[in-house]
Parts: sequence; C-alpha cells; structure tokens
Amino acid sequence: MDFKRYAIYYTPAPGPLADFGTAWLGWDPVQGLKVQHPTISGLPRPIDEITETPRKYGLHATIKPPFRPLAGTDESTLCTALETFCAGHPTIRHDSLNVAQLGRFLALRPEGDESLLNDMAAQAVRAFDRFRAPLTEGEIAKRRASGLTPAQDALLQTWGYPYVMEEFRFHITLTGKLPKAEGKALVTQLEEIMTPLLPRPFLIDGLALMGEDETGKFHQITRQSFSG
Repeated sequence: MDFKRYAIYYTPAPGPLADFGTAWLGWDPVQGLKVQHPTISGLPRPIDEITETPRKYGLHATIKPPFRPLAGTDESTLCTALETFCAGHPTIRHDSLNVAQLGRFLALRPEGDESLLNDMAAQAVRAFDRFRAPLTEGEIAKRRASGLTPAQDALLQTWGYPYVMEEFRFHITLTGKLPKAEGKALVTQLEEIMTPLLPRPFLIDGLALMGEDETGKFHQITRQSFSG
C-alpha cells in the first residue's frame, strides 16, 4: 500500500485496552479493517459520532506527528530508523492511566512524573525530522488558522507541528470535540467501563510506524519494542 504521510505513534500492546479501544473507535489499524462499535447505553450521542474524528488514527498517542516524507525517503528506511531508535530506549513505567477531559475532548493520560516520557518524545521528534518534507504554505496557514501562541508558531516552523517539545502532552485520544457538559458526563461513564481494562502499571514499551492511506485512515506498518 502507498501511504501519503507517515507518523510515529505509541499504540497499546495487544490486550484488553487495545481490544476495547479498537472497538470503541471502530477502526483496527493493525488489520486495516473497520470494527463494529460496542453497545453502550446512556451515551450523550451515538458512539459513531463521538468517535468520528479520532477513528481514522486508531487508538494511539502521537509521538512524531504525521508528516509527508522527504523525496527519496522510503518505507524501509523509516522502519530501520524506528528499530534503531527503539533499541536505544528503555521501557517507561507509569502507575496507570486516567480518563481525562482535555478541553473539549476526552483522552487517557498517564499517572505520575512524565519527564522521561516527554524526553523520549522530544528525541523522537528530532530523530525523525530528517525524513520530513517541509510544510507547504497551505499547511502552515491551516495550522495557524486554529490560533497559535508565538511559541507554538515557532515550533510549527521548526518541527512542522505546534504541539511538540515543551508543548507536548502525552494523551491517548478517545473522542472528538464535545460540549463540555457532555464530556464531563462521558468521563464518568468511560471510567466505569475502562478502569478494569487499564494496565497497572502502564508501560510505554515501544513505538509504531504508521502510514496514512488515500482515504485518511492510518495503518500500523511495524511496531518495535524498546530494548535499551
């Protein structure tokens, strides 16, 4: 399959969290297949609508945001680079994950000190930036239209994305934007459903190379374990 963009994501290892997340979002990026949503009563709106925005990415946390590859960069080069990067990093341990409301969307956030995680993410942004084609003027304008601080705009120009480095905040996205009252109620519902599924401890044990197809859906190309 030819991919128009690539990204480096954290994706959960196979298990209860990955299984629920795949069904919740309705997309399996490993198999490249649509998945039937679970039946959950009492949701503030249809699950298909709640998860429409994050569905195409699959259950993930962005580490190196999606980028168009620089001319001459092939998939095997990216796979080798990911293998090398992961071989140099140890597993990062957190107590668990929490369902959190981040502005108008919901996500899973790690418990505890995030300094090691943030440092790893910054290193990944630097390591894979040599494979990134420069942003077009249209891409820059689209990002700026959402409203960026001067610091975020500087990051956009340097790294192709405004929410990296000091602006990075690890999160595993669960929903699109919702009215805040709906989001607050949904936090309670998802906590009840997901608490038994959340790993304790939560281990960030590897990263995945993802590819975006022509329809905008992301597929997992390879997942490499940390072995540093």
